Amino acid sequence: MNRRDLVKRIGAGLAATSLSPWATAHPTTTPQRVLRIAHITDVHMQSLVGAAKGFERCLHHAQNLPEKPDLIINGGDAIMEAHGRQADSVKRQWELYRQVLTSENSLPVLNCVGNHDIWCRQETKEGFMGGRQWAMDELQMTSRYYSLDRAGWHIIVLDSVQPKADGSWYTAHLDDEQYHWLEADLKAVPVQTPVLIVSHVPILAACVFFDGQRFTDENWNVPARWMHSDTVRLTNLFHRHPSVKSALSGHIHLTDRVDYDGVSYFCNGAVSGAWWFGKYHHTAAGYALVDLYSDGSVVNQYVNY
Repeated sequence: MNRRDLVKRIGAGLAATSLSPWATAHPTTTPQRVLRIAHITDVHMQSLVGAAKGFERCLHHAQNLPEKPDLIINGGDAIMEAHGRQADSVKRQWELYRQVLTSENSLPVLNCVGNHDIWCRQETKEGFMGGRQWAMDELQMTSRYYSLDRAGWHIIVLDSVQPKADGSWYTAHLDDEQYHWLEADLKAVPVQTPVLIVSHVPILAACVFFDGQRFTDENWNVPARWMHSDTVRLTNLFHRHPSVKSALSGHIHLTDRVDYDGVSYFCNGAVSGAWWFGKYHHTAAGYALVDLYSDGSVVNQYVNY
């Protein structure tokens, strides 16, 4: 076979492929962005150090983007500190947070409770639950965990902050009631519907190894307050549901991405940076733009506002 015959045969083969019934019935399409989220976490609102002005700048930045978000997810720790504070102090923090959000934001908001949001002066389980309910009331949440469908995606918001067995402050995992709810919720999601998980404390993260002195006596150690203690249980659950595509968190004030078993875990820094005193380690104050696509893919970009 000479070169001319070879070229003719290759060309005929390509033409046949381009006109095949499969190719005609399954045209190549570009995934479309169906939802843009501003993941705004760890605001730590307080009356000092310019927190209100900083939060305003963050909200203005997100809403003035050329392609602005469709909604905001508040990832928790909306206020500086409720635990151990006088009720009047906690009330003032919530009033200031609500004032800024009401006057400076026009986007819908999904809320998640963080550890700093929970008023708990008495180290008892009942005190913890009452303080969490106060935070839920301020955030207008009817349930501490919930799910909803938006733009072809299923979004699940979890409550990762729990009292220890003796009621003391605090640990990160899903209580059994919530875990069984999550099992049932994921089972009910159609297999073709992608799922986004939101929690305050990371389910899985790498940046937890850089928060404090985490290496001693030839061992790495990560407290259960830094990262979920039920990580294995949850990742095993997600393994049974490949529709789970991504999980968002805050809490650590650092940014990272961990890809494990088909799920992308994003820890998305803090609006307050180092609690309104500049960068925390190498991470500046910011928020994340999270773009969800029709094919189940996710693009997470941290923005220094």
